[in-house]
Amino acid sequence: MPTTAIKTTNPPSSVSPAEHLRLAFIAAWLLCSIFYFAQYALRSAPGVMLDELGAALALDKVALGSLVGLYYYTYAVFAIIAGAALDRSGPRGVVPAGILAVALGAALFGVGELSMAQAGRLLQGAGSAVAFTGAVYLATRGFPKEWLATAVGVTQCFGMLGGSAGQFAVGPMVRSVMPWQQFWFISALMLVILAVGMVLITPGRKTYDSAPAKTTSWLAMLAPYKTVLSNPQSWLCGVIAGLLFLPTTVFDMIWGVPFLREGMHVPISEAVARASMVPLGWVVGCPLLGYIADRVGRRKIVTIGGALLLAITFAGVLYLPAGSAPPYVLGLLMGIGSGAAMIPYTVIKEVNPDEIKGSATGAINCLVFSMTALINPWFGRMLAGMTPAGQPIGLQQFQQAGGILLGGVLLAIVLTFLLRETGFAAQRPLPR
Repeated sequence: MPTTAIKTTNPPSSVSPAEHLRLAFIAAWLLCSIFYFAQYALRSAPGVMLDELGAALALDKVALGSLVGLYYYTYAVFAIIAGAALDRSGPRGVVPAGILAVALGAALFGVGELSMAQAGRLLQGAGSAVAFTGAVYLATRGFPKEWLATAVGVTQCFGMLGGSAGQFAVGPMVRSVMPWQQFWFISALMLVILAVGMVLITPGRKTYDSAPAKTTSWLAMLAPYKTVLSNPQSWLCGVIAGLLFLPTTVFDMIWGVPFLREGMHVPISEAVARASMVPLGWVVGCPLLGYIADRVGRRKIVTIGGALLLAITFAGVLYLPAGSAPPYVLGLLMGIGSGAAMIPYTVIKEVNPDEIKGSATGAINCLVFSMTALINPWFGRMLAGMTPAGQPIGLQQFQQAGGILLGGVLLAIVLTFLLRETGFAAQRPLPR
């Protein structure tokens, strides 16, 4: 009786190695975005505990503003290093190292001693520089090109949701649930756990880059920045994004609660809730404006539209009499318009070579937060200089100083007209 050989074959895998790698990058991007959420929460949290920090550290509001602003000095410097390190070594080691730096910085800040708080804030800024740059690096390898602006917007959404949580959630927490020091210690522990998760999930460089490991010097590692920073469009992207960031990073996250309490005489609980509306608006504005920019294939017009919304609503926050407009709505719309600041982050990658995307993101982060680092102490000194001796900072002083930041938003709109359009609609041939 003839026998028929029965062939047994393993069913083909439903997921190819390339697709599996792409999904791994998306999973790592998600974890890195959670890190971005966490570091943004820690970035904004001091703004709602100024009274507690002032009592513990014996500092006035202006000195506290300078202490909180130390974050941006190291953030700006390490944004450059983070981008270059990602291009050189990949994200598997670089991102967890950044997370651990923020964890240590949070623990030091919670000690409640001035020198420790200063060191902790500097460490938080240094480690946090890896968060957004790393998330964008991972996104460029996990998402298709046509959805990159949307992915960048969603990434920033995580960050600003953290910024909002660092205000509306942390404020009541440190007043009724736990001492402010305990908040920082618990945050440090959770970040350590997150760092371990990043190591386990993030693909190693050898899995997606067959080139031999680079052993070049730090100077050679930073060479891509020569390409990025020799491009005038890169500088335009950085200045535009930086000017659009200032109403959030300086005015809202550091001075928003004092402005509402001392300038508008709003109770502390309401002041915290209203200040949190701006970063919450970013949660909507960043992915929304990124999505619109991707769908219409135009970067410039969407940036201008968002910046105009920011200018109008920021002016309303500063100058409209109390009760003349819904305060929570104004803050929310201000945050939505602020989402326009993220579109230059997409443009800078599109006006520079593909192989230096990490460096391009690092460069714009450096430019943006260098502006914040420089403007923040100047803003505090200007408020103090405008205020009569022995008097608290009042509404008039906040309006005068805030008006300069508003002028920066208008300047950003003008500069956007000089930006090269990189959306797909601009690449289409003109109809005959």
